[in-house]
Order: sequence, then structure tokens, then C-alpha cells
Amino acid sequence: MNALAATWNRLLGGKPAPDSDVLPVRLGRRVNYNTTPQANGAAHLDNTLIAVVATLVIWGAVMVYSATIAMPDNPKFANYTHNYFLVRHLASIAMGAVACVLAFQVPVEKWEKLAPMLFLASLILLVAVLIPHVGKGVNGARRWIGLGITSFQPSELAKFSALLYAAGYMVRKMDVKENFWAAVWPMAAAVGVMGILLLAEPDMGAFLVIAIIAMGILFLGGVNARMFFLISGVLVAAFGLMIAFNDYRRARIFAYLDPWSEHNALAKGYQLTHSLIALGRGEIFGVGLGGSVEKLHWLPEAHTDFLLAVIGEEFGLVGVLVLIVLFLWMTRRIIHIGRQAVALDRVFAGLVAQGVGIWMGFQAFINMGVNLGALPTKGLTLPLMSYGGSAILINLVALAVVLRIDYENRVMGQGVPS
Repeated sequence: MNALAATWNRLLGGKPAPDSDVLPVRLGRRVNYNTTPQANGAAHLDNTLIAVVATLVIWGAVMVYSATIAMPDNPKFANYTHNYFLVRHLASIAMGAVACVLAFQVPVEKWEKLAPMLFLASLILLVAVLIPHVGKGVNGARRWIGLGITSFQPSELAKFSALLYAAGYMVRKMDVKENFWAAVWPMAAAVGVMGILLLAEPDMGAFLVIAIIAMGILFLGGVNARMFFLISGVLVAAFGLMIAFNDYRRARIFAYLDPWSEHNALAKGYQLTHSLIALGRGEIFGVGLGGSVEKLHWLPEAHTDFLLAVIGEEFGLVGVLVLIVLFLWMTRRIIHIGRQAVALDRVFAGLVAQGVGIWMGFQAFINMGVNLGALPTKGLTLPLMSYGGSAILINLVALAVVLRIDYENRVMGQGVPS
């Protein structure tokens, strides 16, 4: 992994990063953030963060192959080759890596300027996906736009654009403590419109992630605790009503509460029960890579929403704990980068980095909770690991922005003159 991180450094013209997280800030010098990494060799990249992300991506590719290698034996996928999903997943990783390098070249201040346009573009795509013959429906949901040999899921871009928009908005409205409602309601309305479009697909999981990202940035942006908990209560009540007045979502909650009943085990609780069976078979050390039985047409969506169940069956409790530690470390490191940016008076950059940490950490938490039976079933993938080109692409771009923020922190910390 260190060799991979070193290669990334050479590609972008950096030098090995020091292990210390301390930023020796030197005041009184003007820093030019528009210089490219190649032109400014004094800054460094976070090799450990790159290595952890690469580990998750590579491990995810291995598990996607393991979870899908036997799928052509199912008549539904009879026309697919045994490495069909692996090839597509690797192609998505390759495109994501290219997009990651390109995104890293963009200064953070340009992302701030692009935020409103990206948010508007996301809204347009979310509308387009609902248009017949434009949006692509799968299993009763219209979440994709066909692009010939592949497709794109606008809800993934919506997470990233909502994050940038919320961070930029809070920087412009730092007077939230004085006139809270006047400052926050336009952002709430914008996120609400995006939520309505996502619920029309339907994709409640993506809306939940976006709402959590917006709430996190709102809190970090300066709203007091009383107002934060008031808004949180309103959101919890709203999501509760969405579940209570929708038969499908209500059935999922009942199945979660009693997945082993005769009715639920063969219906809404089918995925959960087989996920728990897979995790139970794995015990402490697992049955070995490729030895999963549940992935053999028993566990639906084994390569997407329930990839963790296959990991638990093949690598056991030890593998699941290692995965949790990797996500915890990555989330903690991203949040720390955001705190460094705020300490250097780079509020937008700090909010963006911490928003990415909230996004990755919360989505991983929800996916793991669903697989372990601790949370109701929700269609959220495991970041960086599950099969899905749009998610891999946007996740890597978001992490590239975090690396850029860290790079600029180090430039400023070293007082590099323009």
C-alpha cells in the first residue's frame, strides 16, 4: 500500500508526508492556492489516508468478484460471463481514479464558486430521471439515466453537490445565530426540493444521507444546540410520517422488528434473514475467500447493499472488525483535516471536509447496521466497496477534494509564498 501511495505522490509531484498531524502555521505570508501540486513540491499528500482508501477500494473489488462469480448460474443472469461484474467494477474504479486526479487539480476556492451550478445541475438530472424514456427503472425505482453501455445515478451526484452547496451557503450566512430562520430557510427549501425529487424515484436512503450531511454542516456552521435539536426533531417526525403513510416502508419496519416470522422471512425480511445467516456462518475467522454459500442465489444484492454479509461469511468477525476500523480511521482522519482547515480560517474547506467525513461515516454506519440487523433495510451501498459505478466515481471525487484541502492546509502551514 505504501508503494501505491508513493506512486500517487510521484504522479502529483509531492514528497512523502510526515507522520505528524501538527501544522506549523507561519503567519504573515501570502499563499497562492492556485499553484498546481507539480509546481509546488513543498506540500505533501496524506499517504496513510490514500493507502486506507486504496485498501477499501481493492478489497471491495475482490469481494464484488467473489459475490458475483457464480451469478451466471442463475437463469436471470445466464447471458453474463463470470467476470462481467468485475470488469465493469474495475472500469468504474479506473474512471474514478482519473476523475480523482483531475478533481485534485482544482483549487478549493473554485469548488466554492462551482457549488451553486453543481447543485442546479443535480436538480435538473433528478428531474430528468423521472422523465419516461430518459430515466431507467429497475425493480420499480427510477434512479438511473442510461448512457449507452453504462448508466449514471444522479442521486450520487446530488449528495456531493448538496454538500458543497450547504458548505458554501453557511459561509455566506455566518450570522445564523442572530437571525436563524432568515438565514437557514432558503437552504432548507433547496434541500427540501431535492428531497421531494429523490422521494419521487423513490430513493429515501439518498435523501436521508443528504439530510444528515446538511444537518451536520448546519451544526458545524454555527447554529446553536437548541435550534439544531429542534430541526432534528422536525426531520425525525417527517421521516416517521413518510414511513407511517407508505405501505412499502411500513412493511420494511415490521419485517425488521420480526424478520423470522413465517410471513416476513419470505417477503420483506428475506434479505435480512439471509444476511444474518451469512454472518452466522462466518463465525470468528470466516469460511475463506470464495467459500460463501449465501451468495449462491440466496442473498439478493450480495454485490451491492449486502456486500458486508459476504465479507462476514468469508472473513468472519475478524474481517468485519478490520473493515469497521478502516472506516472509523478514514472518517476520523477526514474530520481532522476539516478541523485543520477551520483552524487556518478556511471555513468553506473545513465544512466540506467534515461534510465528506459525515457522509462516508454515516452511510457506512447505515449499511453495516442494515447488514447486521441493527437497522431497518435501506438501499444504501457500502462506500468505496459495493458495486456501482456512479457511487465509486463520486466517492473518489469527494475524497480527492479532501486530499486537495489537506494539500492546501499543508501549503499554508509551511507558509509557502506565492
